[in-house]
Amino acid sequence: MSAGERVPEEFVPGCVIHGAGDLRVTDVPVRPPGPGEALVAVRYGGVCGSDLHYWRHGGVGDFHLREPMLLGHEVVGTVVAYGSPDTPGPAAGTSVAVHPATPCGVCPECVDRRRNVCRDTRYLGSAARFPHVQGGFAARIVVPAGQLRPLPAGLDPRRAALAEPLSVALHAVRRAGDPAGRHVLVTGAGPIGCLVVAAAKAAGAAHVTVTDLLPAALEYARAAGADTLVRADDPDDAGWPVEVDTAVEASGVAAGLDTCLRLVRRGGVVVQLGMLPPGQSPFAGNLLVSRETELRGAFRFDGEFDDALRLLAAEPAFDALVSAVVPVRDAASAFELAADRSRSCKVLLDFGAAPAAV
Repeated sequence: MSAGERVPEEFVPGCVIHGAGDLRVTDVPVRPPGPGEALVAVRYGGVCGSDLHYWRHGGVGDFHLREPMLLGHEVVGTVVAYGSPDTPGPAAGTSVAVHPATPCGVCPECVDRRRNVCRDTRYLGSAARFPHVQGGFAARIVVPAGQLRPLPAGLDPRRAALAEPLSVALHAVRRAGDPAGRHVLVTGAGPIGCLVVAAAKAAGAAHVTVTDLLPAALEYARAAGADTLVRADDPDDAGWPVEVDTAVEASGVAAGLDTCLRLVRRGGVVVQLGMLPPGQSPFAGNLLVSRETELRGAFRFDGEFDDALRLLAAEPAFDALVSAVVPVRDAASAFELAADRSRSCKVLLDFGAAPAAV
């Protein structure tokens, strides 16, 4: 199909969340791409922690469902067509990853080059605004062409599906400062925590200690490059460090933040990456004062997406973090598996073979 040729409306399988516990795989319409837009055939979509929150609770953090929403923001696929022949972007047939964010470009945060916290951004599969931004868990999606990133040569689309969560991890590590030669603590060995381990090691961290409650999760952290594994519920575990230089809280629970604040050295940095529950969260705030600890938030990412693709292309060990690939029609079982960290790390939905190049 040539650029500019109109694509007839079709219906394709997609994962739509209607409320807490109400995930439906149904045929959803795909509109033709307009000017500046691209039609992408999705191959893989990674089930993220935020997708699980929408499925379990009907919201994530302070963002709550107000209408049915197509989930998904970790997607890779193939360019099918553009809405106009002069739209810049990878040629039809190119394997691409989709950057899920479209910042406004004009708010104070965007002007200050902090586009990841843009106050008016559009993010795939997010209920942060209304109407919600529909996500990428469908066999065909239409996105702004500027969000497409061609996969580096040799990067398998399955591994490339980790680009979005790895970007989150890269941003969190950079928020903590240069980890080269330092001891980094990561609390939480879910998919994001494991990718923080990989990001820290890639940036030169001398030692990475990871804590979690589940032995299986800790083994995934080992595969990501962790040097020391600690059972979070065992105060007598020999792996507990006396202190660390930097800590990244990736579990999203207050106990993890408390651990980070107590173990980071005086003048050290703690990065809160995991999304804490809504409302107030208790933590050892006095330590921020007496130790001059810096507590920083980390939210999403921006330019790290391109860095993530390059890192994935260079390091096949990331394949070990993909624990299952499930056909989209079995999305319910995929979500059940992704929610069980004793059995999985990153679970991908498979939307079918890529279309032939046109």
